[in-house]
Amino acid sequence: IYLTKGIVVWPGGVGTLDELFEILTLLQTKKIKRKIPIVLFGKDFWDGLIDWEKMVSSKLISRSDLDLFIVLDSVDEAFDYIIKNVEK
Repeated sequence: IYLTKGIVVWPGGVGTLDELFEILTLLQTKKIKRKIPIVLFGKDFWDGLIDWEKMVSSKLISRSDLDLFIVLDSVDEAFDYIIKNVEK
């Protein structure tokens, strides 16, 4: 993860969620200090799977943690997002 330039997370099971949350935790706790663009691919899958707003309102995460990733449906959008947000 320390050498990656960007991440696209496709719909998956518990292992996929485990890896996603591990990366988000490292970024959230500043163990990784650089910005890594993260795309959660497939709005139909990701929307409603995790209630991010409830986590914010319950003070389990901060609103700024929602800026660690974006949910997109298009390969072109995902590519453009990663290219525009990768640290050079």
